[in-house]
Amino acid sequence: MNRNELALRSKLLVGLSLSYTRLIEKKQIEDGNLIFSKNGKIVKVKARKLSNNIEAVSAGVI
Repeated sequence: MNRNELALRSKLLVGLSLSYTRLIEKKQIEDGNLIFSKNGKIVKVKARKLSNNIEAVSAGVI
């Protein structure tokens, strides 16, 4: 990848992380659920359960 592609990739990853963090925060305020797919099965998770992991998730650790 050239320098422009790396810069664009970096900006996209930061934007995705920010939008995911905002989604979790909004759902926590609304006491809502987030729906994920795990091994082909649909899983419902309360947003409040993710509160301890927001930083790790947005950093791509989890």
